Amino acid sequence: MTAPDSEVRRHSARVLLLDDDGKVLLLRCLRDPDDPTAGHVWCTPGGGVAPGESAPEAAARELAEETGVACAPAELGDVVAVSTGYASAGWTNGVFRNDYFVLRRSAPTIDCGTPAEYRWWAAEELTTTAEAVVPLNLAGLLTTLADGTPAHPIRLPWNHG
Repeated sequence: MTAPDSEVRRHSARVLLLDDDGKVLLLRCLRDPDDPTAGHVWCTPGGGVAPGESAPEAAARELAEETGVACAPAELGDVVAVSTGYASAGWTNGVFRNDYFVLRRSAPTIDCGTPAEYRWWAAEELTTTAEAVVPLNLAGLLTTLADGTPAHPIRLPWNHG
């Protein structure tokens, strides 16, 4: 069960961009942009849903901004996974919700800009890496998506402590 929209302080829309081999594109992001010593995390492209914008519109916009990969919001289909929980960020705190969409593309050209770093990850790599990756249980989600789109969104564990 997800938090009612009235309780969500930040609603984000994220994209699981999959290539022909089922690998997912992840971006290397600072945990805290104000403190580079806090380390990094590998995450999916995506970001906040703006007022008056639908989650698929936000996901498509963020994907294009962060990777250069353009798609129509309708290409994303329905939400395939959701992660909701409490977070305390420097700029706000409260209940955060991440909606995940999937987009399959054959050998897309990625343009993250400089000095952004990205990498294609296989499910097996995600199960053995020591790197921080969000969402949690991404490897399991990729395994599920290999069999097709789930009938209902998969509930992922919250990734903020």
